[in-house]
Amino acid sequence: MHTHCIEQLRGLAEPLAALSLTHLTPTTRQKLHADDLSVNAYPTDFGGFVYVGSPRYRMPAESDLAKIFEAAEQAGIVWLKFDSEAPTVRGLPTFTPQDTIL
Repeated sequence: MHTHCIEQLRGLAEPLAALSLTHLTPTTRQKLHADDLSVNAYPTDFGGFVYVGSPRYRMPAESDLAKIFEAAEQAGIVWLKFDSEAPTVRGLPTFTPQDTIL
């Protein structure tokens, strides 16, 4: 493999953070699963990928996701991977399947 190819690929990399689905309310989890979020998202069988951007390209309408976007932007994260087996992040709220947001 050519060195310039590897260097170029590294230059094109965007930071991604994997975090637990429990950071999303049940309503937002359902929207992610249905590909119905207010921001660009790509559902998977166990969560999904959500594009934050750098700088953030849009503030989500979902308040739980908006809080995560603010933290992600400050951390320099471009992509979020929500996964049922990913770790929770201390300082971010978590929600059980019974929780609702009024």
